[in-house]
Amino acid sequence: MSVFRKLVVLALIAITWSCEEKKVNKTFTEEEIAVIPKPAQLTLAEGSFQFGDDTKIVISDAAQKEMISGFLSKFKNAAGWDLEVSEKAPKADFVKLVVDENLEEEAYKLDVNSDRVIISAKGNAGFLYGLETLRQLLPVSIESADKIGDTAWVIPNLIITDQPRYKYRGLMLDVSRHFFEIDYLKETIDRLAMLKMNVLHLHLVDDQGWRIEIKKYPKLTEFGAWRVDQEDKHWDGREETSPDEKGTYGGFYTQDELKDLVAYAATKNVEIIPEIEMPAHVTSAIAAYPELSCHERPVGVPSGGVWPITDIYCAGKEHTFEFLENVLLEVMEIFPSKYIHVGGDEATKTNWATCPHCKQRMQTEGLKNVEELQSYFITRMERFINKNGKRLIGWDEILEGGIAPEATVMSWRGVAGGVEAAKQGHDVIMTPGSHAYFDHYQGPQNEEPLAWGGYTPLSKVYTFDPLVEGMTDEEAKHVLGGQANLWSEQIKTTDHSEYMIFPRLAALSETLWSPKKSRNWEDFSSRIETMFKRYDLMDINYAKSSYLVMEDVKIDMETKEVSVELKNEYTDADIRYTLNDAKLTDNATKYTEPLIINKTTEIHASLFKDDKPVGVPFNTTVEFHKAVGKDVTFKEIYNEQYQGEGKFGMVNTLRGTKNFHDGHWQAWLAKGMEAVVDLGEEMPIHEVILGTLENQGPGIYFPTAVKVYVSNDGKTYKEVGVEKRAFAKNPSFDLKDFKITFDEQSVRYVKVVAESMKTLPNGGDVWLFVDEIVIN
Repeated sequence: MSVFRKLVVLALIAITWSCEEKKVNKTFTEEEIAVIPKPAQLTLAEGSFQFGDDTKIVISDAAQKEMISGFLSKFKNAAGWDLEVSEKAPKADFVKLVVDENLEEEAYKLDVNSDRVIISAKGNAGFLYGLETLRQLLPVSIESADKIGDTAWVIPNLIITDQPRYKYRGLMLDVSRHFFEIDYLKETIDRLAMLKMNVLHLHLVDDQGWRIEIKKYPKLTEFGAWRVDQEDKHWDGREETSPDEKGTYGGFYTQDELKDLVAYAATKNVEIIPEIEMPAHVTSAIAAYPELSCHERPVGVPSGGVWPITDIYCAGKEHTFEFLENVLLEVMEIFPSKYIHVGGDEATKTNWATCPHCKQRMQTEGLKNVEELQSYFITRMERFINKNGKRLIGWDEILEGGIAPEATVMSWRGVAGGVEAAKQGHDVIMTPGSHAYFDHYQGPQNEEPLAWGGYTPLSKVYTFDPLVEGMTDEEAKHVLGGQANLWSEQIKTTDHSEYMIFPRLAALSETLWSPKKSRNWEDFSSRIETMFKRYDLMDINYAKSSYLVMEDVKIDMETKEVSVELKNEYTDADIRYTLNDAKLTDNATKYTEPLIINKTTEIHASLFKDDKPVGVPFNTTVEFHKAVGKDVTFKEIYNEQYQGEGKFGMVNTLRGTKNFHDGHWQAWLAKGMEAVVDLGEEMPIHEVILGTLENQGPGIYFPTAVKVYVSNDGKTYKEVGVEKRAFAKNPSFDLKDFKITFDEQSVRYVKVVAESMKTLPNGGDVWLFVDEIVIN
């Protein structure tokens, strides 16, 4: 044998040995299966199926080829394989799609043994979800955009029988307040499909922007899609815009773009439901066509918050209904969805009450009040929508004044509206602000990007259930499912949008898909960590807020001891801490009970996984100072809405957060603060710090100046320092310590004066928020 042939043989042996070495026959445990949402039924068996570059995908018709393209692309990217698609199954090593007419529309059965994988479904929806489950059974590296070497693409032998608990499983994206490009919507559709969600509700119209091309009314996008750029200001602190100012901030979707999006969504079993608001949240339309309002005055597209919403469609003019019918005809040509969402919320009807057209309409139709006029408006639009083969959805305000006969109610103000609608025999989609509003904070406000308020962490979303206790069986039949809503007043970028959606959407998907009896937070907590690894590879900017350590601080004013409780969303979380200068390492102390602090102390803590800190570390300082527990008197007492901890609220070491409802703030409305701290005896001091908050949206502003005076008799004071701060636009929420230092001197009384703007130049009273007077 020649040397060359010997080398070839040795190479072939080495290659064969290498390939055989990579063959894996693994038996999985249930703990290793991290599918979200959790399948309805799963039976695990011994052994596993291993994908290779010779594995074939067997389909039964050409229509399935497009549907499986996403699954094939995963192997193309991560393994470098072009898996063959065939209509004929080999003896082994294949994944086969088998039509089973006995299964429900979105149900599937996944049967895996060491030789082959069978996915049975009635149609493409079930096959898609079967493939998505298969994807999550594979190693997380299947999500890689780059080729991964030395990976055994193995899944467990098992049988899964799966179907959704609810048929409506949705996400609403508000693209009006801030506009997002089509590519991001497609990425969102992919991620909905991954979690077996099947509805994307697009909020296409609101006061701040009209986002859909309507060819009959070109001004809607020529003018209504653009607003004056005031993004440097808080959403609710923006100035009213003139109709003469040209808008430059915004955008819109062409009809062709939306048709392409709808077609793409259909391949992912996602129905896109358009929302065309009426009669309110339509200033952008009135800016384009002023004749649609009662007053017909030209208005500008608002750059920010509008309240109350008085610029609404005139319900008395026939032209209004002609306009809306023409708009909806074009909308219905684009969106084949069975639903049209018309909003119907937050209409302030003061203009209707004085409008001669509306008065005439009420008289002609025999309507008693403007609430019944809104019911007439919605009912009339529903008749038109029904005549065109669609069904109307509206927010729960459409119940007011009498609900349209065939309308579906989307209950957002809690679940009461949904319960009432179900009692009346109407279909209901539950989307309560308490659990399904993803524009709320999901972690401690100090550590989170700007949100709209409220607190809806991952664990709370997981407790959501569309079915309300006490519903009868008949009422329960009307509950179609649930939906998450991401209103975008504070959401300017796709990164921020992703952060607010994920991972909370994974929790919601399980509440809508999986049987309620299988729901278990501890189990989900384990599986979501595997999903985090997938999100990392998918380059999704998901929130890690569930890792954050939170504090609950209390003080005993008699003993002057502070109790600090550390907690986390996860049950039995491994929280460890260090004090002062000690580094937060694996030698940190395991937290088991509240820490009792009686002197100034820095606390550092983190959630630990596998003996390593994860997430953003928690850091706080409990600062004991000379004013703690001392008497404080005010020239004018704080507002009854914000009393903090009362008498000792300003001198108890407890600091407020960016959440001004946290109970630690004392506040004054349209006035400044003047407080005197009696130290009880003369003592040397050199520094006074005043903790303040600014949140310009609800009218909370930093003081314009903080002055400090000292005295020994409580009558004669001398000024020892001042810090001034000129007003500045601030779209964020911020904490600021005003720090006044001076030469050390022995005093008993300290007077702190915080000067306030009191009122804004364009009207409105100003709040001044203070949490602590620190004296050193």
